[in-house]
Amino acid sequence: MSSLLTNTSAMVALTTLRHINDDLATTQNRISTGQRVSDASDNAAYWSIATTMNSDNDALSAVQDSLGLGAATVDVAFTAMDQSVEVVSEIKAKLVASTAPGVDRKKIQSDISELQSQLQTIADSAVFNGENWLSEDAATFNPNKTVVGGFTRDASGNASIQNITIDTTDILLIDTTGTNAILSRDIGAVTGGTNITGANMLDFDISAVTDSATDLGELANVISEVDAKLSAMTDAATALGSAKSRIDMQTEFVKNLSDAVDRGVGQLVDADMNAESTRLQALQTQQQLGIQALSIANSGSQNILSLFR
Repeated sequence: MSSLLTNTSAMVALTTLRHINDDLATTQNRISTGQRVSDASDNAAYWSIATTMNSDNDALSAVQDSLGLGAATVDVAFTAMDQSVEVVSEIKAKLVASTAPGVDRKKIQSDISELQSQLQTIADSAVFNGENWLSEDAATFNPNKTVVGGFTRDASGNASIQNITIDTTDILLIDTTGTNAILSRDIGAVTGGTNITGANMLDFDISAVTDSATDLGELANVISEVDAKLSAMTDAATALGSAKSRIDMQTEFVKNLSDAVDRGVGQLVDADMNAESTRLQALQTQQQLGIQALSIANSGSQNILSLFR
């Protein structure tokens, strides 16, 4: 039946065209954003998961920054400690040379004094971001240094921070107010009544040492003490090196974890551009056919009018 009041064919064609246009708009949005889930209305569950994971990834980015800061701090301390070990090794060599009979110990002490000053300079200069792990007041400083090392979320959705703790108790070289540090501790061999003056690695003086058996015995004791300090510093450098390696490993892990989260989120929300491109071409063709179908349906009314001519 043909009717001027109700054009059923046009209504069907218009409904079809409207659905095609809606699908076309969805596909164009996916192509322009690169996402098949760009807001909660697209897929509430996937959007919620992706939003949470993206937030966690931002936290992981902050963890990477913290690890970078921690790595730099440890690297400065390690570099200074490594250099200090070399200086103490030179002091030890000078002391061994001073045991030879008839040697000019005043000149040797002149060299040692410069090396002692260099040790002080190195320790005082080992500062990064306001922190110095080698020269502090042992009575007030907190030896447990922390570096933010991770961010996790458990199955219940509770977030937590993991820290890497580095104990610097046996790393401290100079106690700025006392004797509780490697280089600040008393050298036991330096006692009253000998020709070796000073109290610790930074101020002992062998200028007045003679070739007497007593003085040479005291000098041997100083060499033994310096060797012990060297061993302690080597252990400290090893500890710093291990901390540096752990931070580097954690940094690499956090980077890989962040990339994995990005990939996981992409699987949930990213659009398949090949599929969407193909779908776009198909919908554009359907749109053109729908317009033609609507035009044909609308022409039916004109055909009815021709009956009255």
